[in-house]
Amino acid sequence: MAYPVTYDVETQLHDRNRFTVFFRIILAIPHLILVGGPAFALGCGWGFHWGSSGILGIVAGVMAIIAWFAILFASTHPRGLWDFVRYFMSWRARAVAYMALLRDDYPPFGEGAYPVTYDVAYPDMPRNKWSVGLRIFYVIPHIVVLFFIGIAWFITAVIAWFAILFTGSYPASLYPFAIGYLRWSLRVESYLLLMRDEYPPFSLDP
Repeated sequence: MAYPVTYDVETQLHDRNRFTVFFRIILAIPHLILVGGPAFALGCGWGFHWGSSGILGIVAGVMAIIAWFAILFASTHPRGLWDFVRYFMSWRARAVAYMALLRDDYPPFGEGAYPVTYDVAYPDMPRNKWSVGLRIFYVIPHIVVLFFIGIAWFITAVIAWFAILFTGSYPASLYPFAIGYLRWSLRVESYLLLMRDEYPPFSLDP
């Protein structure tokens, strides 16, 4: 069955904007401050989230901690807390695609049209209390694997940066890997933030 957190990016390989690609890290600073950047080569557990997710990510992390207690002791995930985390993750999903050089369109601040899709449904009740209670431990295998995949992605992103500057195109062979890495890491982050209880697949695929 398909995992209930989906992520995809509309392909943009050719006729890239070399100027914005060259200055991408500078142009992305406002989004980096607010929602962070791609979470490669980071620590485990909450450090994976807080180490890469900006000011709003810290707020989302606090809300996830509150939701953790609410689920364990009151058997409910307050909808307002979940909705804010979804808002944050949707914004973050668009921003990291821009930072990862997958798109040249500047992402909107907050909600807005953008050629990136991130979708997750509010989880069915009752929640899996064992999964929620031990979430920080369950996520460690993914963090370990993503550490190494993230390093590989970073190398390919540097290659793509030079390729765009010299040829005006993102290498077609590297594009699916970049999307797959972001998809995997965003699924794990959504799981860590208690948005769903289904265990994320060890996969780059949709």
